[in-house]
Formats: sequence, C-alpha cells, structure tokens
Amino acid sequence: MARQRSFVPILVILILLHAYIGLRLLPALDAGPVGMLAGTVLLAASAVLVRIGLVAPSLRRTRWSESLTWAGLLAMGLFSSLFVLTLVRDVVLLMGMVAGERGPALTRGSAVVVPLLALAVTFIGFINARRVARVVKVEVPIDGLPEDLHGYSIAQISDIHVGPTIRRPYLNAIVTKVNALKPDAIAITGDLVDGSVQRLAPHTEPLARLSAPDGAFFVTGNHEYYSGADQWVAEVRRLGLRVLMNEHVIRRRGRATVMIAGVTDYTAQHFEPTHKSDPHQAAAGAPDDVAVRILLAHQPRSAPAAAAAGFHLQLSGHTHGGQFFPWNLFVPLQQPFVAGLNRVRSLWVYTSRGTGYWGPPKRFGAPSEITLVRLVPGRA
Repeated sequence: MARQRSFVPILVILILLHAYIGLRLLPALDAGPVGMLAGTVLLAASAVLVRIGLVAPSLRRTRWSESLTWAGLLAMGLFSSLFVLTLVRDVVLLMGMVAGERGPALTRGSAVVVPLLALAVTFIGFINARRVARVVKVEVPIDGLPEDLHGYSIAQISDIHVGPTIRRPYLNAIVTKVNALKPDAIAITGDLVDGSVQRLAPHTEPLARLSAPDGAFFVTGNHEYYSGADQWVAEVRRLGLRVLMNEHVIRRRGRATVMIAGVTDYTAQHFEPTHKSDPHQAAAGAPDDVAVRILLAHQPRSAPAAAAAGFHLQLSGHTHGGQFFPWNLFVPLQQPFVAGLNRVRSLWVYTSRGTGYWGPPKRFGAPSEITLVRLVPGRA
C-alpha cells in the first residue's frame, strides 16, 4: 500500500506536466479530432511510462519487466526534452508577441519543430549513451614530482550505474578498454550500481578482470547507499578490488612513493553514521616521504576538505557532466565543478563526466569517458 500511495502523487504531477505539453502543442498543430486524440493517448502513455522508469531499479522481475524498463527510461528521456523545448517555445512565442511578430506560421511551425527536435535529441543521446566511452587523456602537473613518478598513470572510471539497462556486456567492454590502457593503477570513483547485489552480481563480474600493477580501487558513491552499501562493499572486495573507506595505500616507484587514498561518499553518514566521509582520516598515518597524495572521492564537493588534508589530486565523478541539456546548468547549484580539471588552492580536482549513465539512456553534450590521468612535472 505504501508503494501505491507514493506512486499516485508523482503520477498526478507527471500527468499535469504532460497536459501542459498537450495544451501548448496539440491545438497549434491543427491535426483535427483524430490527431488530438492520438496525441492525447501518446502523452497519457508517456506519463505512465515515465513513472515506471522512475522506479525501474526496483521493478519486480516479470515477463514484461525488462521491456517496460526500457520503454519507461526511453520515455523519460524523450519527455525531458519535450518539456524543456515546450517551455523554450513558449518563451520564443512570448518574445514574438512583444516584438509584434507572432503569427499562425510561427505558432504552428514551432509546434511541429518541438517534438521533432525532442525525438532527434533523444535518438542522438541514445547512440551517445550506449556506445563504449571514449578515452580522455589528462595531464596533471605536480610541482616537485620525482622523476620516478613522471608519467604515473591512473585509469579512472566512474558512474557506470550497472542496473536496469546497463548490464554485463556493457561493463565487459569498459573493462577491456581500461585494461588496454595499461595504467599503473585503476580507480572506480563511485556509483557503480543501481540495484541490489542479489540482482546485479552476475553483471558486475567483469570487474574481476581489471588489472594494473598497483591495483584496482573503489570508493562508494551515493547510489551504493541506495542499493545496500555494505553488501556492495563486500561484493566488490570479493571481485578482487581494494575498497578504500577513509583509508589509503602506499605504492612505490623506484625511490618515490605515491599515496592512493579514498573516502566514502560525501553524504554517506546520512545512510550509515559510521561511514562519514573524512579526507583527514584517509590520510592519517601516511609516511612523511610520500611524494604525491591522490584522493578518490565520489563528489567534487569533497575538495575543500581534501585540500586541507594536504592532497595534491582528487579524482571525482557524480555530476555526469550534466548528462544532457539542460541539466548541466543545474549541477553548479550542488557541486563546485561540472567536469574537467580544476583547482582548489593547492589541490587539483578532476571531475569525470562518467563512464555510463543514470536513468534515461541518453547523453547529449556530455560524452561519457574513461579517463587516463598522468602525472607530469609542474610547469613552475
């Protein structure tokens, strides 16, 4: 009963939002009674499918659950673009009215363009999301970098979101591409999964193939806490990865040492008080001769604490680079960085756009990435 009660209010909101789209576009299309009826039915179906998409990770397994999941998540992506473009159209029409240039041609023409453009963006976004992430190479200058650490490399993958539409073959292709880079170390910076170990363990098995001389490391993201963090920590360890929970390891290259540390997700204490994220604790007890301190932290907003703890580089994810327009515009409301290499005092912060996607299989203007980070001497 609780699930049903929570289902209804959100569905009502979705129906109202779809009604707005219908009222703004269908009369302007002048498609007659049949067209109005067909458009209304499609919008009503979309409202229901989007609601299903929102609960896709927890759908009970049935004969139709996989098909419904795909339909719901595709509908979610299309609805997002359709709603935003309808709003943009209304702004354009209002500006036209103010300028005295609004007429039947603009009204009808824009009503035709909106759904066509929404479909085009959704199709292109689907292709972008489902292809194997490209490799992005990033050089991070470190002042006083010992010669033995010149070119030290870490392959970072983040925000894969194994779950409703991302399964074993998708992850397997990522692992193969990461291993081909032959990095010194591998870092998974959170949001690996969307679902329970019971459901998804067969699909995360490819992680056992990750291989690097200095090891493969994992830190939790917020979605691990939605999906049973303790169980996933145990499962990732079973696969042979080192889970860093406010702790570090030391790796040596010749006469130089590098520290690879990791913290739990920035919001972890809200789910498990003992998991509070703490960069200072992650660095505690490190040898005095450590040349480079690297922190794996799911969310970029861990950066101020990481800088205060003396780290040189933080690798993060979480933002997806916004995943698709216009959500990239809202990321700065929560995070200090959207994507790329940035600076917080003496700390470099690299924010990955993510290697998979969350929710709709859609990426537009924010391509997925496998990041190869290399340490190079500072230019000072």
